[in-house]
Amino acid sequence: MIQAYFNIFAIFAMMFVGYFLSYKKWFDRHTADTFSKMVLGLALPFEMFITITQKFSRAEFFQLICGIIVPILSMVLAYFASKVLAQLLNVDTQRRGTFSTMFTCSNTIFIGLPINMAIFGSQAVPYVLIYYIANTTFFWTWGVYKISQDSQTFAGLDDIPKKFGVMAGLKKVLNPAMLGFIIGICWLLTGVKVPLALANFSTSIGNLTTPLSMFIIGITVYFLGLRTLKLNKAIVGVLMGRFIISPLIIILITRVIVVPDIMVKVFFIQSSMPIQNSVPILARMYHADVEFATATLGYTVLSYLAVVPVLLAVMQLI
Repeated sequence: MIQAYFNIFAIFAMMFVGYFLSYKKWFDRHTADTFSKMVLGLALPFEMFITITQKFSRAEFFQLICGIIVPILSMVLAYFASKVLAQLLNVDTQRRGTFSTMFTCSNTIFIGLPINMAIFGSQAVPYVLIYYIANTTFFWTWGVYKISQDSQTFAGLDDIPKKFGVMAGLKKVLNPAMLGFIIGICWLLTGVKVPLALANFSTSIGNLTTPLSMFIIGITVYFLGLRTLKLNKAIVGVLMGRFIISPLIIILITRVIVVPDIMVKVFFIQSSMPIQNSVPILARMYHADVEFATATLGYTVLSYLAVVPVLLAVMQLI
């Protein structure tokens, strides 16, 4: 447990390095875009490939896939919980689509992956990806659709289409990271051992995932501007969804659906991540409430520093 705390501290130290270097003008907004492309298009695919081929047997893989029902159910239940809480908190109508999406969907890669690797090591990567598949599919389909609906009430623009690109959403799901996972699965099922040179190359490139991911978060937090963040009841509702309700739903589901202990714990940690980095960008694209989305991103990332010790303590009890 103590080692996990130190590992997480090192992860967040990388985030502060990203923040500080942004302050020193080493990094700008475009740097975060470049790092994002490197993580999703280069480092993470190799991380997925080498982890699947070296850490799992065929039998373990089939057990892994069966576990996807847990995050799928948890997100469906979290979404309906968000609708109830939005009513109870009387969240403004023009924010409810964005509210529900942020309440339900986690930042599974840029924060979730480094944190899980810090706690569990590389064995957590496939379980992270299983959650990622469900989370990303929900976010880039129903989540984007709900954000687009907010444009009608917030901006008052009747000509803003409620449609979102299904093919664009599909491309987000079938990205290079997912392809790395699929190639790793195919290689695993052949039973052929990965050549040493390819294994070493994949490991070296894959090791870029954690530092680059945390630099992205640090850059994002810096350019959000901490002084501009304003707390309101809707943001509090999202914080409750991310850090209390979603993890609790995972605990309840895994009391009914039996899955391996490591899977339960990774899903528990994944379900409690801050919101997706993409939400403010999508809110701007669809003329929704950008200020609300941006402030919520800032609060969930910064609050996570205080929430992590509590999550680790609870995790020991499940």
